[in-house]
Amino acid sequence: MSSANRRSNKHLDPKGPFVIDTHDLPRSPGSMREITRQVQAPHHIGNDVIGIAEGAPVEFSMRLEAVVEGVLITGRATATATGECVRCLEPMTLPLDLHFQELFTYEPESRDRKKEIDLDDVDPLPELVDEMADLEPALIDAAVLNLPYQPHCRPDCPGLCPECGELLSNDPTHQHAATDTRWSGLAGLVFEDSASVGDTKHLSDDGSSQHEQEES
Repeated sequence: MSSANRRSNKHLDPKGPFVIDTHDLPRSPGSMREITRQVQAPHHIGNDVIGIAEGAPVEFSMRLEAVVEGVLITGRATATATGECVRCLEPMTLPLDLHFQELFTYEPESRDRKKEIDLDDVDPLPELVDEMADLEPALIDAAVLNLPYQPHCRPDCPGLCPECGELLSNDPTHQHAATDTRWSGLAGLVFEDSASVGDTKHLSDDGSSQHEQEES
C-alpha cells in the first residue's frame, strides 16, 4: 500500500483527475463498484530521467469495495513513460502497467464505530475526505517502483563511441585506427632543420657532401 500523503485533512477537488467519489458506494461490507476512467497526468510522474509526462493519458480501471474500516480500492493504471536512454541519449518510450491497492478509512467523525486513532502511527492509513479518495499518491508509488533509474532504449543498445560520440547503432562497424600510445609524446614535435635531414642522402661514403668534394 502507498506510504505517501497519509493522514490528511485537505480539501479534495471532486474534478481532480485522481480523485474518486465513493458517495454511491453503500457502506455495507462487501458492497462493490467498478470504475474505468481516462485522465491526463496533472504533472510529471517519475524520476529525473523517465516518467509519465504532464498531460499524458493515463487509463484507470478499479474496483471499490466497502469494508468495515473504509473503502478498499484495487486498481490498474496504464500509461506510456517517456525519457532518454542512458547509453545513447536518444528519446525513448516505455509502456507502464501499474497495479495498486489502497485502503481509505472513513473519517473519524463519520465512522459508525468510534475508535481511538493513534496519531503517532508511523504509517497511518489514508482517509476519505468528504467521502472522496485521492489515488495520486498510490499512482506515484506504483510508478516509482516500476520505472528504471537507468533506462535503455533496448537491452543491447551499443551507446555512443567513447572517442567521437558517434551513435553506434547507426554504424555497427564504426571504429577508430589503433594508435601506439608509446609514441604519442612525439606527435607534436616539429624538426627545425628538416632540410638538413633531407640533404643527408647526398653524403658520400666518407661522410663528405657533394659540395665539399667539388671544392677539393
